[in-house]
Amino acid sequence: MGAIICLHATLTLCYLLLVITSQDEEWRSAAATSDDSTLTEGACGFGNLDRHYYGMYGAGISSVLFNRGSTCGACFEVRCVNHILWCLQGSPSIVITATDFCPPNYGLPADFGGWCNVPRAHFHISRPAFSSIAHQKADIVPIQYRRVKCERKGGIRYALSGGAYFLQILISNVGSDGEVVAVKVKGSRTGWVPMGRNWGQNWQCNIDLSRQPLSFELTTVTGMTLTSYNVAPQNWKYGQTFQGKQF
Repeated sequence: MGAIICLHATLTLCYLLLVITSQDEEWRSAAATSDDSTLTEGACGFGNLDRHYYGMYGAGISSVLFNRGSTCGACFEVRCVNHILWCLQGSPSIVITATDFCPPNYGLPADFGGWCNVPRAHFHISRPAFSSIAHQKADIVPIQYRRVKCERKGGIRYALSGGAYFLQILISNVGSDGEVVAVKVKGSRTGWVPMGRNWGQNWQCNIDLSRQPLSFELTTVTGMTLTSYNVAPQNWKYGQTFQGKQF
């Protein structure tokens, strides 16, 4: 068998695997705005969020949170605070999923339009979700946020695309940590092959795995590993989506 050559992700931030859960649960300060563009498209590659069970609770996040796409699929609890005019009474909280990137705009100051400029922590939330924590007429509101476990319905989803000697997988509906930092794929005629992050939660490998059942191994940001065998059958085709086990 010829040598297997795959694109490896440059995981220089290895400390991510050592994240302490209790630290993630601390409330931190940020700000939030609203826009419905987060409902359908995004830099994480999920596309139609209803199809991936994220629904209206998707959000674009600024650079310091996005981490070059690694945070895609992670869950945050957010609540509006310290503004008696804009925040809903009692500061109710919602859980949102990171589905998009809120890019910086260095042509505007960070406190007036450049909300997502480094080093600000900012959430661009869909209007329906925003209205669950603040009044719709609000422009920008102060919030608190913290990482939480993701509660998903059904198994992890694997959407296949690519071509000859090129396989790309969009991974979605990930429970628990929600943030996948490493992926391996295995055909019936191969060993475990590391995949590299293409963008968001799209992972790729330069190998022909056609006419082989596919198995996947995922590792999350806190080091949890899940293996699902024979997720895609031998006769799988590009454009199909399959469902594996859940954390």
